[in-house]
Amino acid sequence: MTTPEISPVEAGAPQPRRTPLLVGLDVVRGAMIGTAETVPGVSGGTVALMTGVYETLLTSAGHLIAGIRHAVTDGLRGRGLAEAKTQLGRVAWGIVLPIGVGMVVALLTMAHVMEGLLEDHPETMRGLFLGLVLASLAVPFRHSRRAEPRSPAVPWTMREWLLAAVAAVAVGIVVSLPAGNLSPEWYVLIPAGALAVSALVLPGLSGSFLLLTLGLYEPTIAALNDRDLGYLAMFAIGLAIGLVTIVKLLQWLLEHRRRVTLVVLTGIMAGSLVALWPWQDADGMRIAPTEPIVAPLLAALAGAAVVIAILVAEHRMLARRAAVEPVEG
Repeated sequence: MTTPEISPVEAGAPQPRRTPLLVGLDVVRGAMIGTAETVPGVSGGTVALMTGVYETLLTSAGHLIAGIRHAVTDGLRGRGLAEAKTQLGRVAWGIVLPIGVGMVVALLTMAHVMEGLLEDHPETMRGLFLGLVLASLAVPFRHSRRAEPRSPAVPWTMREWLLAAVAAVAVGIVVSLPAGNLSPEWYVLIPAGALAVSALVLPGLSGSFLLLTLGLYEPTIAALNDRDLGYLAMFAIGLAIGLVTIVKLLQWLLEHRRRVTLVVLTGIMAGSLVALWPWQDADGMRIAPTEPIVAPLLAALAGAAVVIAILVAEHRMLARRAAVEPVEG
């Protein structure tokens, strides 16, 4: 499932033609990201990192936002649409569109399924995602140690370990906050949408979990299932506001401070593991393991095994490519 990460520079350049197989895989990646966003405690950004498309999506989103902004402002001022076309041309449309389709389909179809699984088997499902996220820590950690995919790994400094630890502790505190109970009014839904999309692009922070903390998770899932267009429209406005702010900031950080940004993202992912502890009481507080015990443990091992298998397959693929390319050159 994982492909070699496309750097921000490559994401802004013309992309090679996508074969039907690659397009299909991108739809599956999008479905995985969308499904993750329906599960409290699981970050769509984490899944994007797992599947190797995080930086590509983030950079493309930044160019898309810039293109729309230039189309509106330059068009109104009579400056033409040249800059807007330039920005939009840097979007990796061949990757973004299939992933977007997969995300939308998953959000509309999996919300009800995941709602049922979490209600019927909460410990097992949290165990599964705990294993997935725990093993996935290797992805941002590995990327942070290399400036390029094949460049030598540079170990973290003591300062970077400390920075990651601070980020982990901060996120651990956030995801341990008790759930609230806000009324789903428009002036609540707009900022909630902005927070949710910010969590979408930050691996380790779950938009669904933030909604759960605000007491808006169940109303939002219900709105998706019932196609409540009024509710969803207000929420979408918040999503757009969040995208314009947090995406551009993260795009700049990954382009200019990539290593330290990935160090912090690794810490954020680690801190989010607190929310995925399988055994929790009715208020979401972590408790000592109780029955069922075996199923959550097996699910965690299965989730970790899936990620490890993907990472091993990617490593072998890159090794074979590195061995072949010098001969071809």
